[in-house]
Amino acid sequence: MENLTKKTFLEKVFNYEQNQEWKFEGKLPCIIDFYADWCGPCKAVAPVLAELSKEYEGKIDIYKVDTEKEQELAGAFGIRSIPSMLFCPADGQPQMAVGALPKEGLIQAINDVLLK
Repeated sequence: MENLTKKTFLEKVFNYEQNQEWKFEGKLPCIIDFYADWCGPCKAVAPVLAELSKEYEGKIDIYKVDTEKEQELAGAFGIRSIPSMLFCPADGQPQMAVGALPKEGLIQAINDVLLK
């Protein structure tokens, strides 16, 4: 898992400053976890994402964005509540999920959205 700043987000996921239409910049499909350190549900989902990053290593990337430090990034994606997770397939449109998903829900989303 890697924490993204605006700069690394623009390089590895989507350069929204240059592109109006979604254009995925990454090599592997990814999940972006928008979180904050004070958020209880965010803390609950963090170890699950750490497990999944090991289980799906080489198949997907899992990134984290601290909404307190990266407010512009959170604003660009209309993040109103956390945790919010953006599922970005290599091809196709990203999908947002709001709330702390259980591990089974995350696995289903990975299979249905990212690895289809």
